Amino acid sequence: MQTNEYLEVETEDAIKRFHSGENFYSQHIFGYHQEEQDGETGFVFRVWAPNAQQIWLVGTFNDWDESLPMQKNEAYGYWEVFTSRPSENDLYKYKVRQADGRVVYKIDPFAISFEKRPDNAAVIHHVPEKKWKDGLWYGRKKRSNFFQRPINIYEVHASSWKHHEDGTPYSFADLKEELIPYVKEMGYTHIEFMPLMEHPLGASWGYQLIGYFALSSYYGKPEEFQDFVEACHKQNIGVFVDWVPGHCCINDDALPKYDGTPQFEYENPDRAANIRWGSVNFDLGKPEVQSFLISSALFWLEMYHIDGIRVDAVSSMLYLDYDDGPWEPNHEGGNRNYEGYYFLQKLNAVVKLAHPEVMMIAEESSSDTQITGLIESGALGFDYKWNMGWMNDVLDFYKMDPAFRKDHFNLITFSFMYMMQENYILPLSHDEVVHGKRSLMHKMWGDRYKQFSQLRNLYTYMIAHPGKKLLFMGSEWGQFLEWKYDEGLEWRDLEDSMNKNMQHFTACLNNLYKEQPALWELEESYDTISIIDADNRNDSVLSFIRKSKKKKDFLIIVLNMTPVERQDFPIGVPYQGSYKEIWNTEMQEFGGTWEEHNPDQLTEEVPFKEYPYRIKTVVPALGALIIQPDKIKIPRKRPSAK
Repeated sequence: MQTNEYLEVETEDAIKRFHSGENFYSQHIFGYHQEEQDGETGFVFRVWAPNAQQIWLVGTFNDWDESLPMQKNEAYGYWEVFTSRPSENDLYKYKVRQADGRVVYKIDPFAISFEKRPDNAAVIHHVPEKKWKDGLWYGRKKRSNFFQRPINIYEVHASSWKHHEDGTPYSFADLKEELIPYVKEMGYTHIEFMPLMEHPLGASWGYQLIGYFALSSYYGKPEEFQDFVEACHKQNIGVFVDWVPGHCCINDDALPKYDGTPQFEYENPDRAANIRWGSVNFDLGKPEVQSFLISSALFWLEMYHIDGIRVDAVSSMLYLDYDDGPWEPNHEGGNRNYEGYYFLQKLNAVVKLAHPEVMMIAEESSSDTQITGLIESGALGFDYKWNMGWMNDVLDFYKMDPAFRKDHFNLITFSFMYMMQENYILPLSHDEVVHGKRSLMHKMWGDRYKQFSQLRNLYTYMIAHPGKKLLFMGSEWGQFLEWKYDEGLEWRDLEDSMNKNMQHFTACLNNLYKEQPALWELEESYDTISIIDADNRNDSVLSFIRKSKKKKDFLIIVLNMTPVERQDFPIGVPYQGSYKEIWNTEMQEFGGTWEEHNPDQLTEEVPFKEYPYRIKTVVPALGALIIQPDKIKIPRKRPSAK
């Protein structure tokens, strides 16, 4: 078979799979690709637009004129043209005469690079094949079970972590030199980036995309991000990226009404319109859209060696009544969006089959659908779900005047009732420090000293509570101002000793988390935790135990939610012996007033609740303690009678 004939057969097969929703590498057929035809080397451009009347390829290589009309394949609804005119760094778009005769300049949905915003033409850019040097990271990842490993995520908005002196944001080349050492020093295990795909409006924070295969040119070149990820892996740091398959940017030159009809979006205008976010909802039941979106997910995982994807706004894909506009019940009379439900199951099945070691994370706020777990059991197949209920309850509690906390103590204990229903990540994310919600530090009750005390208490509670962890940038040192997407963080805060001490505290806490298997080893089971006392409302002190696989390696967590120091405070313990305080949030090095830890405590043979022994210690005002066994006697099990 001749080369051209072979390409035609291969192309037709790929197009068929695209239309059946089974081409998960559709970027290999659409967009532009260098080819040789009839002895001439050039580029073939393809775009799916079944109802367009005519499409032209236009760009800097032909003065944006109509000299390169594309030919339509009537059977499959795509257009293509072969040309040798374009070269590296040329700009291009598609000039589309839509179904109603209207002419619109449209972006290439499969472009891998765009010019810098506010301009949005695609760029011809050859990304050289990278010889990756992160094999050791991949080997460790494949051998480990991330459910039983510490995962502590530093959430980052790439263009506002730090700015140059002239106000320009850091590129990934800059972030490689500064962000990676910082994350390493702070003790985080992973970085999660808010969306890095091309988007025209910085105020959307990247959540209204136009380029599903393109790293935003605002952040640098694709190869710079590849180098960044590789450098992270060499430092044993994983990288997650937020991804938005539910909706896209409404701009006229982007995906909506691409060929003049609802091509990527739902035909029903009420379902297509995302009123709350001013965007357009994808038709997740359309096979071509499934091919497009799943191809995008795999592209990011494979092109950049990403370790996981956080799927944004899952609720908006699951429920027909999620938005503010009118809606119609499904065929069963309910609000389940079955197209979205089955798409998410398909997405996770495809990704996990290709990359079982990749972590799939859902940002989802409802409890009506099982998010994590086996697809065969009816779940969506995600590995983790953000625990939005924990986040809302906990922040409401810490904002509250301590005088009233005893009446709302269930806000910090209720999560123990459902913490094993899903695999959870505990998020203190960007969403909680914008739009007048105030920074985490500013949310805390009381004067500045008490705010820092409570922030240390809160972070200790998060680290000690079952579930993986996520903290948004700047929160690690208690930035007082809200996050601003178009400015760098308030790094000058660290000139203040209280902020500097807070940063040191967070780094120490993160390293403690990694060092203590009791905080992550048994997280899939209720065996990971035993409650000591969750009913002490009057004192507002919460105490519980976190356990590892080894009986002797457990930690006792004590959290005082009031500004009253608790003297001779009784704590139930399971074994006789001595216990040592290893963590006290009120130590001077963290910004507190304590010069020394509490002395080691010997057990008393006095039962406390369900525990046969107790110890007594001093619990600082608004402080948190972590205590571990030092020398204890664990009774041997008697052999069972035969």
